[in-house]
Amino acid sequence: MTGLRHFGIVIAIRIVLIVASVFATIWLASLQTNVSLIYFLGGIFIAAQGFWLYQYATSVNRKLTYFLESVRYSDFTINFRHDNKMGKTFQELNQQFNEVLLAFRQARAEKEANLQYLNTIVQHIGTGLITFDSSGQVSLINNAALRMLGIYRLHQLSELKDKHPRLFDLLSNLDSGVRELYRTPSDQPLALQGAAIQLRGKWVRIVVLQNIQTELQQQEVESWQNLTRVLRHEIMNSMTPIVSLVGTMRLIVNEDIEKSTTDHEAVNDLKEALHTLEKRSKGMMQFVSAYRDFTTLPKPVFASVIVSELLYEVIQLMQTDLNAAGIISTVTIKPENLTFKGDASQIQQVLINLVKNASESFSTQAKKTIVLNAFQSDNLTFIEVQDNGDGIEPEAIENIFIPFYTTKKTGSGIGLSLSRQILQQHNGQLNVSSEVSKGTVFTLSI
Repeated sequence: MTGLRHFGIVIAIRIVLIVASVFATIWLASLQTNVSLIYFLGGIFIAAQGFWLYQYATSVNRKLTYFLESVRYSDFTINFRHDNKMGKTFQELNQQFNEVLLAFRQARAEKEANLQYLNTIVQHIGTGLITFDSSGQVSLINNAALRMLGIYRLHQLSELKDKHPRLFDLLSNLDSGVRELYRTPSDQPLALQGAAIQLRGKWVRIVVLQNIQTELQQQEVESWQNLTRVLRHEIMNSMTPIVSLVGTMRLIVNEDIEKSTTDHEAVNDLKEALHTLEKRSKGMMQFVSAYRDFTTLPKPVFASVIVSELLYEVIQLMQTDLNAAGIISTVTIKPENLTFKGDASQIQQVLINLVKNASESFSTQAKKTIVLNAFQSDNLTFIEVQDNGDGIEPEAIENIFIPFYTTKKTGSGIGLSLSRQILQQHNGQLNVSSEVSKGTVFTLSI
């Protein structure tokens, strides 16, 4: 305000000087005989003052125009100072312009920093995120969504038609607040949920993609646990009185029937039948008790686990059996000091089970090998148990994690189910890939 007030005073002074010059020219002309020269000189002087007044007034307008253009086009690097010599009012005005532009620069820098901060968060979260407008133009897709969909870029939703045709239809018609389930070609279940917002006069749709494989596996395990718990309870309740009754009947045969009859052959047959019944009943109870761990797995005790120590201990424990079977074992760890948070004893039990399964997968291979490979990627620790055995049939690989399912002649079919449950309690996963006659890879991700 001070600069504008000074500007007005200067304008008023210059107008007064012009008016005074006019009156002075007229007065001097009335006193002199050479009137034309006086008017000529006075006119030049008055015109010069008018030109200076015009330049002074329009310079401020040009400055305002220049300032507003710099704001309009976000060019905040301009510095107003070249006309400071025109007076204090210009110095003050230039100072105000520069302070405003500095405030704009600071606001833009803060906005860009916040945008970079939010973009970094979006690109590093594990949940997939896609935003697009009504024309299908994708404005944002994060790394998690690209990994889930198995693509490296996405500019238009129509680009999904070839690889994910059903996903394209779901995204095109997904209503706000509605949750849909989509399975990728690699059979990964994704939960989709959308929302719509208006941004700069345009409607933008935001879709969240979440891999719910672990959630579904957890629900499946819980369902099997509940079923197993009920079956175990009912079978144990039924078998216990049978075993007790068999014991009572054997006592009766030994003390009463055997003494009161001469048909010893019938008595022996009865004893043998009771013995068989008791043995089978106890065997059934032991069989059911074998599944106790599946329903009562203790919670893991988390601590720092050194991967190298873990893997070499597993190989050492299994070395005798591996040597007897003629199997060569190899361990690779990158980096060598790789660690993770987990329950070492539980993860060790999983690895022992996987190595044991791998050692039983060979038939006529000339060179039998089992490789334990550990590495880190995307803040996850991966441990692979790889063999070059017979592999797993495609129809069997879908069922190997189901409790009680087994491809072995002997076995409870509980080992892989229990192993997957242990990994789930570590917020991890146990996955398998296999090719018949080429081998199998079990992957722990923690």
